[in-house]
Amino acid sequence: MRGQWFIDGTWQPLEEEESNLIEQEHLSCFRGQQMQENFDTEVSKSIDGKDGSGISYSAIHSFKLSRNHVDWHSVDEVYLYSDATTSKIARTVTQKLGFSKASSSGTRLHRGYVEEATLEDKPSQTTHIVFVVHGIGQKMDQGRIIKNTAMMREAARKIEERHFSNHATHVEFLPVEWRSKLTLDGDTVDSITPDKVRGLRDMLNSSAMDIMYYTSPLYRDELVKGLQQELNRLYSLFCSRNPDFEEKGGKVSIVSHSLGCVITYDIMTGWNPVRLYEQLLQKEEELPDERWMSYEERHLLDELYITKRRLREIEERLCGLKASSVTQMPALKFKVENFFCMGSPLAVFLALRGIRPGNTGSQDHILPREICNRLLNIFHPTDPVAYRLEPLILKHYSNISPVQIHWYNTSNPLPYEHMKPSFLHPAKEPTSVSENEGVSTVPSPVTSPVLSRRHYGESITNIGKASILGAASIGKGLGGMLFSRFGRSSASQPSETSKDSMEEEKKPAASPPSTAVATQTLPHSSSGFLDSALELDHRIDFELREGLVESRYWSAVTSHTAYWSSLDVALFLLTFMYKHEHDNNAKPNLDPI
Repeated sequence: MRGQWFIDGTWQPLEEEESNLIEQEHLSCFRGQQMQENFDTEVSKSIDGKDGSGISYSAIHSFKLSRNHVDWHSVDEVYLYSDATTSKIARTVTQKLGFSKASSSGTRLHRGYVEEATLEDKPSQTTHIVFVVHGIGQKMDQGRIIKNTAMMREAARKIEERHFSNHATHVEFLPVEWRSKLTLDGDTVDSITPDKVRGLRDMLNSSAMDIMYYTSPLYRDELVKGLQQELNRLYSLFCSRNPDFEEKGGKVSIVSHSLGCVITYDIMTGWNPVRLYEQLLQKEEELPDERWMSYEERHLLDELYITKRRLREIEERLCGLKASSVTQMPALKFKVENFFCMGSPLAVFLALRGIRPGNTGSQDHILPREICNRLLNIFHPTDPVAYRLEPLILKHYSNISPVQIHWYNTSNPLPYEHMKPSFLHPAKEPTSVSENEGVSTVPSPVTSPVLSRRHYGESITNIGKASILGAASIGKGLGGMLFSRFGRSSASQPSETSKDSMEEEKKPAASPPSTAVATQTLPHSSSGFLDSALELDHRIDFELREGLVESRYWSAVTSHTAYWSSLDVALFLLTFMYKHEHDNNAKPNLDPI
């Protein structure tokens, strides 16, 4: 933690804003004055503010803050006081009893930490920062993204220590909390909310309402600007505190969750529904009118068409002159190296905006490489909010398995770039007596048929215990009961496979042989893999493995918020962030944990 002024006893830092104000005031009043070398050599003054003769001394300087004030009794004896009414009453009573103001209600502050810093006591140089962007629901729990990022950072540190310990640098994860600063409609929606089942309605207003706000032409821009400004603010703040970051070629990636993926995408690409509407109107104007018209009416329409075309040419020339005189600033102050989507509905939004599959396997079809070097879509197979992106680039990828993310404990996994695309089988999902699931799964351009549950990874049920806190507000009582039930189930059956089965896991993560070939309409080799001429330049869809002991109904509830603490996800993220170093240096030490 970064701090200048610390609280006596606990040595916790003051809030940054208050600390900066106190520091400015302190320097303006006491710059150049001699400080005591040690607290023991201070003039003998007891805590009640009296010297040896019993005469009390008062503050030599005072400074007012918003809810507190600070008194300086000397250059290194500083006290913080609350200006709340109860604190003022307490001070008055205790002072009348003969106690000093400082001893009765003051909190002593220290400029600097209790221990002196050493040059060795610092983290490795940060060469890659990751902005973590939340989706919906932050109004309901404003601090959730900070807690989620802390979980992701902790998981990444464990992976970093074990797999990337030979690197002198590290990746830093920074939360982006953009929702709480927005006013949007104020309290209008709350005022029209009926009182019946108010708790459930308030929860929906605080979570799902963000989707409605984003589809509203009135509030969409406010959401986009809120996230854009916060990203730029945090980047500028980081660079100001790490001046060598840009000079040494530091890279920036973004990890977005849920609706945050859509908003981040729109910021990077500059997509605007108003521009789309104008293009549609322009196309309608250019369509010929088939109805019968008189000579005069047709003549007037021709003149109107010529005038509009002339007006459009003038507008384009004017825009060109403005563009040449004023350089348009990009939406973000940094180039995005990797854009990781987690549990993302982005594919649905793009499909509804008219994006259709093309003929080339380039990421540029949906996100140009000049804007973002690499797009990666991470999802759990039972996440009801997540959709696939690859079929929007090449249609036949709806029948090709997403890449399975390696289990964090797998020894010497096959590099992702060496994994060949393999076919899916769009058959009915296998049923069992224990699961009672008889629903057939029909593939569509943006959905993935369910894979055979052969490749097991972390149990979402277990991960959910730590990361479902956001979704658990739907029903804490029910959630707690189910967690205890599934916790016992997980404990009774080990989630880690035996050594023999781990040897099976070392094989390339392709679909099982029983589901290898689903169609004969696409050129493929006898091995069941796709012909290289029809492949994407880079794979985009990456799927987490299902847990060994896991109910699909329960994981459908927990999986959308279970990415944060997943060690599989942490290893996946770091693998791509360290990839540019892997190409130049040795490969990471991927020994079993």
